[in-house]
Formats: sequence, C-alpha cells, structure tokens
Amino acid sequence: MSGLRVAVLHGGRSGEHEVSLRSAESVIDALARKGHRPIPYFISKDGRWHPAPILPVPGSNPDIDVVFPVLHGTFGEDGTVQGLLEMAALPYVGAGVFASAAAMDKDLFKRICRERGLPVADYLVLHAPGFDPAPVLRRLPFPVFVKPANLGSSVGIHKAHNAAELAAALADAARYDTKILVERCITGPELECAVIGNHSPEASTPCQIFPSREFYDYDDKYILDKARAAIPAEVPAEIIRQVRRLAVECYRAVGCAGMGRVDFLVEAATGQVFINELNTIPGFTSISMFPKMWAYDGLPMPELVHRLVELALERFRERQALRYEK
Repeated sequence: MSGLRVAVLHGGRSGEHEVSLRSAESVIDALARKGHRPIPYFISKDGRWHPAPILPVPGSNPDIDVVFPVLHGTFGEDGTVQGLLEMAALPYVGAGVFASAAAMDKDLFKRICRERGLPVADYLVLHAPGFDPAPVLRRLPFPVFVKPANLGSSVGIHKAHNAAELAAALADAARYDTKILVERCITGPELECAVIGNHSPEASTPCQIFPSREFYDYDDKYILDKARAAIPAEVPAEIIRQVRRLAVECYRAVGCAGMGRVDFLVEAATGQVFINELNTIPGFTSISMFPKMWAYDGLPMPELVHRLVELALERFRERQALRYEK
C-alpha cells in the first residue's frame, strides 16, 4: 500500500500551534519518503483553512484517501476535528471522538483510570469563576502542580511551592481553561511510553526524560534544548515492564486507536508508578520521543507513519461495515 493521498492537518487554534507546524514537517517528509502523496491543510491561529476546509459531507473529497491530523491540543486533539472527519466519512489517523476528548480532559482521563484501577496521583479540580484555593490548602501538601484541564505540551502548567505561588499559577492557568487541576507533586523519574495499534496495541521501549529545569515545561521541551532523554529509561527492569503494561491498559481503558503516548511518574521514595497523562496526537518533531522510541524498537519514521495510515484504514473499513439504522 503506497501512493495514497494523505491530507495532513496542521497548525490550528491552540497554544501548541507552532509545535504542530514542526510535527507536520516531519510527518509530511516521512509520508513522501514512503511513497505517499501528502496534501498539507494549514489551519491558521484564527481558524482559517488553507486550502478550503474538508467539508463534512460524505464523498465530498474524492482526492483524499486518508487524513493525518497533526493538531496538538485544543481544536485538534480533543475530538472536535475527529467529529468533523467522522461526519465526512473520511478515514483518519489516531483516536476517535470519545477517546480524543477523554484523554484531552485531564480530569475525565484520571476518572477513567481510577475506575479501571490504574494508578494516578491525588488531585483536585477547581472551576471558574473564583478558583477558591481553600480545598487545595486543606487537602494537598506543597509543592503542587497546577494545570489547565484541556491543554498539552505543558502550556499553562506551574509548580507551586506555597500559597502565593498557587494563586499566581491559578491565575495563569485560568487564561487557558475554566477547569483547573491541582495535583500532588510526585518526585522521581519521568518516563514516556509510545503505543500503536487498534484492537491489539503494542507498547514501545519506554524512555526517561531528564529536565534541565525544575520540571519538564514548555521551554524545556521546545526552546532551551537542554533537557536529556534516554532510551531505554534508566530505571529497574521491573519498572520498565510495569510501565509497558500500564501504557497498554491505559490506552485500552480510554478506547484509543492508532497511536498514543502515555506519560508516567515514578515516585523515588516508594517506587510506585503513576500514570500522568495520555497524548492521542503525540509530537512528531525532531526532538519528540514518540517516533524516537519506535525508531529504537526498529520502526523508523517512514515505516511508523505508514503503519499509522494502515491502522487508520483498517479502523475505517471496520466502522464502515457497521449499521447505523434498521
């Protein structure tokens, strides 16, 4: 299977617009090297599509065989674009509407994990307006992490060491969402594990992130170029096995398809592994660990994107065989 016309959606309205552009460059190059015909669809920060948007009308895009969304964050990774593509009856790479939305909302994601008995750190949710910090001060010890519920790439995330920093962190996080998570700080190794597959997902060899700052924030990921990563992770073999198992269980619990990257925290004091989050459209930039983990396991970037396209078409054919009326 080669020579497919693959619409690559990139850019978008989220705070991860620039990251999406860099990911799309890598995906487009890899698709071309595998013999496919990438067709870029750029979405500007104000939501304009160039060229014209993919219309939600079945059969309206005969020149597209499959869509590869490379839209990180809001309005791309949260089920919105996935719903559009479902309406247009177009096959697309990655998770469906529900899994995308559930993984994007950190609160709902953690609820699903808890329901399935998967380990997540203690947290509280605060809602606008007000963001009353009193429950946090009563229930969680400092330091804590403050995160917008629906955003990625560490945008709007802060580590608060006292009440004053908590107030400032809540104010900044409120710029991005009306629902804010405040989480207990887990001190220890940060691990990531890539997953691909539909009904039979497979986990990669996990990597370990060594931040150059107090935590792996946006600047550390994409600007400073000082953070270090190691594949495989520099942790005991039993932790590696546990992370790979939990990555697949988490992926299945949310109902993912195609691809995902599950991030973990290992508490140094206890050795307990916690699931931090699940990214349904992980980064594909030159520094992104999702493609690097698969390359380490023998699946280089062109083969990886080709496999993701295959999985998208496999899932589409399966869903097209279903009946939606009597």
